[in-house]
Amino acid sequence: MVVSTKPYLIRAIYEWCSDQGFTPYLAVTVDGRTRVPREYVKDGQIVLNVAGDATSHLQIANEEITFQARFNGVAFPVHVPIEAVAAIYAKENGQGMAFEVTEPMVVEETESSPESAPEDKPPQDSGPARPRLTRVK
Repeated sequence: MVVSTKPYLIRAIYEWCSDQGFTPYLAVTVDGRTRVPREYVKDGQIVLNVAGDATSHLQIANEEITFQARFNGVAFPVHVPIEAVAAIYAKENGQGMAFEVTEPMVVEETESSPESAPEDKPPQDSGPARPRLTRVK
């Protein structure tokens, strides 16, 4: 199995930001697999400060990014699948890298009732096909 280059690039940009004294920001497309405080999600995305002084227990693994952070003073365990990362960049100058948000290779099945079989309903429009990333300086 070939591992994506995406987690390696995320770790590299994170390390570069930290070495330069910049604040690394992570732009994430939020879906059912992403665990973030929903009240901070706007247009299906959230931007997270992943600097060392803003997080604890940060782990950027090949399949997910996990850490603990405070949102409005309340600790929250954050879980972001690598596929959901739209960009990582420095807050101070916007330099970084944007990625295509992809679907996971293995999709977890959700509980469904017998009357809601997929063949009974036509697929619903889930909105725009691709998320939009706005660059803010």
